[in-house]
Amino acid sequence: MDEFAINQVYNEDSLQALPKLPSDSFDLIICDGPYGRGEFNWDKKKSVQEFNLYLIKEFSRILKKGGVLYLFGKHDLLDFIDYRPYLLLHRRIIWYIPSSLAQGRRNYTNNYDVIAYFSKGRVKTFNLDDIRVPQLVELEHRRRCENVPSVKSGRYGKTKFNDRGKNPGDVWGDIKPLTYRSRELLDYQYLHTVQKPLKLMERLIRASSQPQDLVLDPFAGTGTALVAAKKLDRQYLGFEIDSRLYRICKERLALLDENKALAV
Repeated sequence: MDEFAINQVYNEDSLQALPKLPSDSFDLIICDGPYGRGEFNWDKKKSVQEFNLYLIKEFSRILKKGGVLYLFGKHDLLDFIDYRPYLLLHRRIIWYIPSSLAQGRRNYTNNYDVIAYFSKGRVKTFNLDDIRVPQLVELEHRRRCENVPSVKSGRYGKTKFNDRGKNPGDVWGDIKPLTYRSRELLDYQYLHTVQKPLKLMERLIRASSQPQDLVLDPFAGTGTALVAAKKLDRQYLGFEIDSRLYRICKERLALLDENKALAV
């Protein structure tokens, strides 16, 4: 990886680091960077859309063929930019956040984040069986549908109930955002802005990579995506410009090593 070693996080500006990364290197990129909402200095962008377009261009270069990008943002993260020459957009996943603290007075309250699901050409990896979720409410309805002739013995036989669960779809309400009571939360100041739930990152990594694949997080924050990658036996590389957050990343990754050593 030339300047950067695999399975490390660096205290460096990713905008300076990305051009140094070799082409066709990464299997998966998870980018939870600026949203352009201006709550913090690092989040202030004159145009978050143009910023995202720059990132998409760089990611297109460093992704392997068939590799995947998950780009986090709000509803407007891709407005008025043409990303099509670089990556294919498959879905805008809606991550439902019912506990939003900011309640609208002149507009409807925003209760979701968008996770844009891109690939470089045809998707190489989608491990559906690793991310199936319980059928729950629609279980009885699906079982009734299986008695329909076209499902029971006809052209729709492949839609039959799967004992392992269903595809999670593109609206995710089953993974709850962190709250002040979450044991996982590292510090109140990271709530709703920096720290995402480990389960969320694990779903993305399980779905779109294999063990030993290389995962990049260019805005590592508290290191949740890197921790998830390491737990799931993926290789990883991360960048975090904030020195305090960088230290938190290093500590969390080191703690995983300690826990593994104690388990032996």
